[in-house]
Amino acid sequence: MNILRFQDLVSAGRVAGRRVFIRADLNVPLDDQGAITEDTRIRASLPCIEQALGAGAAVMVTSHLGRPSEGVFKPEDSLAPVARRLGELLGRDVPLVSNWVDGVDVAAGQVVLLENCRLNKGEKKNDEALARKMAALCDIFVHDAFGTAHRAEASTYGIAEHAPVACAGPLLSAEIDAIGKALAAPKRPLVAIVAGSKVSSKLTILKALAEKVDQLIVGGGIANTFMLAAGLPIGKSLAEADLVEEARAVIDAMQKRGAAVPIPVDVVVADRFAADAKATVKASTDVAADDLILDIGPQTAAALAEQLKSSGTIVWNGPVGVFEFDAFSHGTEVLARAIAQSPAFSIAGGGDTLAAISKYGIERDIGYISTGGGAFLEVLEGKTLPAFEVLQRRADSAK
Repeated sequence: MNILRFQDLVSAGRVAGRRVFIRADLNVPLDDQGAITEDTRIRASLPCIEQALGAGAAVMVTSHLGRPSEGVFKPEDSLAPVARRLGELLGRDVPLVSNWVDGVDVAAGQVVLLENCRLNKGEKKNDEALARKMAALCDIFVHDAFGTAHRAEASTYGIAEHAPVACAGPLLSAEIDAIGKALAAPKRPLVAIVAGSKVSSKLTILKALAEKVDQLIVGGGIANTFMLAAGLPIGKSLAEADLVEEARAVIDAMQKRGAAVPIPVDVVVADRFAADAKATVKASTDVAADDLILDIGPQTAAALAEQLKSSGTIVWNGPVGVFEFDAFSHGTEVLARAIAQSPAFSIAGGGDTLAAISKYGIERDIGYISTGGGAFLEVLEGKTLPAFEVLQRRADSAK
């Protein structure tokens, strides 16, 4: 993908003294007292900010936080906790600037945090007047928020259209490279794991991947629907009977290409959805009418793990069972550790997936952990994200 990268501008000496506007993803979780409970996104944004400061730029950073009403300020929507944490991590004061659209006072070598960008009227609808005002604040716009790359908003898209220079920051650049490696030119076999509660929420992803991957592993409620499509009983398990034909079409599409959707040969069932429910392993053909499938069985997990260990590329989105309950976490853990042990390039994304990676402590063994939820899913669907499109267009026009 032809895009201008911020690192290229730094290396070329084009950043010193320039006003740099960084759109970061600092949308961190807060507790009821407004304290940050997990700061991964702030830490992930540091390299870009430090790069800009190190190059002598006047740095402005903004992000959304939560879902505020445009034009209505509430204390709980403020980036104040983020400014404090960012200051701690950078080892310097990071002033928080409100009402910044019409002008920002920041000197070279300094950094300011611009208050929650979604408080600005017209942000979500990508209002052109707002986008032009944002663009006028800077000499260089840096998009470094992959988690927002699927949204065409004023601070993610419109500003990129109108800023003198628009480029990708290190975090967004890394996402682009990882996605290209996993999907554009993957080492084969290419295996995708797609799991979740509903086929309907990921049907377009499943159809898109069915045209690309060598093996499509499904899990959770999605797997139950595919089991129905294969003529297997699922008891009272979560499934979407009205989408059985869609699931069967995915299976058929894969088979025509010589690829496969492995259907579980054994499962772990319980009589209720609870952490203390008794877990029982059954053959997939023996699921009773009152059984609830909460995990893949050990035989299925072992077979899939062997295939993962010999893969060339692995794309992972979603745990294959109710891994939050220890009795039903075995399948997800076996697959997670197989991915960690595989020599394949692996890319993982989605909140539950990241939680599983953290639970099993395999962060360092995954090739790339995506910071985007919805953006990652849209890439898997084969969509061109707005952020990628506008940055590529700007780079092409600058040739």
